[in-house]
Amino acid sequence: MASVLHKWLWHHEYWLPPGITWDDLESSEHALYPQPRDLVIAIPYAVVFVILRFLYERWIAVPLSKHMGVKEKIRRKVPPKPALEKVYTTKSTCPKEHDLLALAKQCGISIQEVKVWFRNRRNQDRPSITQRFCDASWRFAFYLLAFIYGLRVLLDKPWFWNQQECWKGYPRQVMMPSQYWYYMIEMAFYWSLLLRVSLDVKRKDFKEQMIHHVATIFLIGFSYSANYIRVGTIIMLVHDASDYIMECAKMFNYAGWRRTCDGLFVVFALVFIITRLVIFPVWVMYTTLYYSMEIFQPFLGYYLFNFLLVVLQVLHIFWAYLILRMAVKFVFAGKVEKDERSDVDESDGTEEDGRMESKSMSSPNHNGVLNKITNGMKSKSNERNRLPKAR
Repeated sequence: MASVLHKWLWHHEYWLPPGITWDDLESSEHALYPQPRDLVIAIPYAVVFVILRFLYERWIAVPLSKHMGVKEKIRRKVPPKPALEKVYTTKSTCPKEHDLLALAKQCGISIQEVKVWFRNRRNQDRPSITQRFCDASWRFAFYLLAFIYGLRVLLDKPWFWNQQECWKGYPRQVMMPSQYWYYMIEMAFYWSLLLRVSLDVKRKDFKEQMIHHVATIFLIGFSYSANYIRVGTIIMLVHDASDYIMECAKMFNYAGWRRTCDGLFVVFALVFIITRLVIFPVWVMYTTLYYSMEIFQPFLGYYLFNFLLVVLQVLHIFWAYLILRMAVKFVFAGKVEKDERSDVDESDGTEEDGRMESKSMSSPNHNGVLNKITNGMKSKSNERNRLPKAR
């Protein structure tokens, strides 16, 4: 059964142009071609990335965060309540109103005290600012180095300047060692993100991030197996061009450097729009859709690859819309209110917030007062946590 499935999955008609088989792309001493089995090596490399990340965060990112002035917020430790803890860990971290009422009766406390307990318990589980800084710092380091390496790989290649060269001689295009390593490094990095999924900073778009990582691995693996190496390396370079700037902006955001963060956001917005809305569709997608058909007839891999690129471009347009909204607010308000490109983490509770809630609960008409205080604190907290915030 497994052999039949393997034979069907890797049938050459799905992956290669008509008239070409896997035998035509067998590597030799004089010519190296990408082989699907090469992709397995990315998983051990991903483990290496996990180890390097641990060492980087411990010996570089944490000291750097202290040097840049990253300050942690004081978080209230929740009192031990086994009944509430059981619900939090097994059912829901944010129970509905009727569940809160039942828990309040079970524990012999008010509904508001139950709400405060769950809020502080959620705050307790959120990653610290130092953790967020380390996460952004690691991604910044990788994306920057990957971008520099991508430039080194592509700048002297004719297909970087003339995209028609991407298809000259396809699919019998010999793979260079630099191209091989560019692919393996990129794929290993995204595999490492999946391997560290339980330890990474979790955001509201956690599921979407996982889907993105899996889709990226699939797209990289597919383009490698079908020998879309030339255009694939260009696509990776285009995406790395703006990602490291955003991660750098996040670092300064967590350190509290407002002006630096605002300036980096402007640079990021410009680079993102130029690379994703101009270079990607005009240079990359055009060559995969039209220039490639001058060399071979369309096949299943052609349609699948271009479909994935179209989906990617739709996401680019959506993200660009959110970024432009931020840019408009920056022009008229003089600061960037938040990162519209991704979900903003919930604000952490503080000691001051807890004291105000405790006082409000002891008041005879605590419900009305609490709503006002909570809304006010949330508004101020949201202002503090909007990206970018800095010095």
